[in-house]
Amino acid sequence: MAMLGQRRQQRPATRKRLESPGARRDDEGSVVIERLAHDGRGVAHNPEGKTLFIDQALPGEDIEVAVHTQHGRYDEGHVRRILKASDERVTPGCAHFGRCGGCDLQHQATDGQRRHKQQVLREHLARHDIALPEPLTLAGQAWGYRRRARLGVRVGSDDRIHMGYRVRGQDRLFNIEQCPILDPRLEALIEPLRALIETLEVPRRLGHIELVAGDDHVMITLRQLRRVPGDLARWQAFARTHEILLSVLCGEGDTPVLERLDYHPDTWPHYRAHPGNEALNIHVRSGDFLQANAEVNHQLVAQVLAWAEVSEAMPVVDLFAGVGNFSLTLAAAGARVIAYEGRESMVQRLRDNAEAAGVSDHVEARRADLASAPAGLEDAALVVLDPPRAGAQGICQSLAVKGPSRVLYVSCEPATLARDVHLLISGGYRLVRAAVADMFPQTAHLESLVLLERQPT
Repeated sequence: MAMLGQRRQQRPATRKRLESPGARRDDEGSVVIERLAHDGRGVAHNPEGKTLFIDQALPGEDIEVAVHTQHGRYDEGHVRRILKASDERVTPGCAHFGRCGGCDLQHQATDGQRRHKQQVLREHLARHDIALPEPLTLAGQAWGYRRRARLGVRVGSDDRIHMGYRVRGQDRLFNIEQCPILDPRLEALIEPLRALIETLEVPRRLGHIELVAGDDHVMITLRQLRRVPGDLARWQAFARTHEILLSVLCGEGDTPVLERLDYHPDTWPHYRAHPGNEALNIHVRSGDFLQANAEVNHQLVAQVLAWAEVSEAMPVVDLFAGVGNFSLTLAAAGARVIAYEGRESMVQRLRDNAEAAGVSDHVEARRADLASAPAGLEDAALVVLDPPRAGAQGICQSLAVKGPSRVLYVSCEPATLARDVHLLISGGYRLVRAAVADMFPQTAHLESLVLLERQPT
């Protein structure tokens, strides 16, 4: 999953910058936007036929474009003036839009964003000659949905404190005053956090702040490079005042020590995996994977359950199981789930969550290196997998040779999903159902779910 403020992949070093603040711009005149690229930029061609990728432009618009970066085969530009606007153009809902590296599509109406995401999935599959079944759309509120974010903290050479996200395409931070895609409980903390950081003795020892909103509690986790007792006392007072949970990852290097510094040291945020079962509460700790959108995640879990068609004691394997997002719901429906996860800490958390939900007899959590397939997948009736952006190429190669009758694949990266689905189809599977989950409204990111069934030989 992409985090807020994540930078775009770096462009080739052969590019030529035409623009820096105050520098000239090459005017390409008027062009008509033909379509959206997968990353949400408008696509057009200049009079010589060279491809243009244009920030914040929408299909059908007639615009005057200014090129700011040249490449051999294409140029990158931005809108200088809109001559004819799209019916889908709307006023962005955040004052930081265009500068912030988090949102790409706030200038497009929500329905248009969702149609674009369906088209992106369709095009990725088409590159492998795979037809997309008419997809379901899983969607919720377009604003105030994000329950997890990371705020960077830096002190400049002039001793000014910066707290916020990265500038689009750059590594430097800018101060944010709002973030309307955040859960309102998290957005309300932005200004109080900034005010507190201004009072710290050694703010340079603070790397970033992670915010998590559970169904019950809000938690902040500090990345503290070195202990500063006076500052930690200030954070404890802040946590009490705002009634939030406080964790600290303290120490330099890759192995910081996690500490709890609040008055509820044994309490962690939790969320309900399935809205129809109050017992399926999943507790998350600092660093655990958490789907950013609670409302859409409920729909995603419910769709997995519906397509799984669980029968009593049905053997299911859940790969990249995390802390139990799918495993617990499948087990509660009667499946016998073997859940694999790569991190031992999350395996233990899954076991604890299964115990608390009363389904530990139906869930066996195991640690495994999921670069390749664990043994025994062919004995399952269903394999569920929810890999990171890199996908699950090694696992799908194994499933194609010897896999179960059905595979449910949840993906946050359509390119690797298409690659892996192609592998499965080459091994005898058929793509029968699909859904596009608008997990990240206002951005070009999409989540998708596909069901594949093995064809009889």
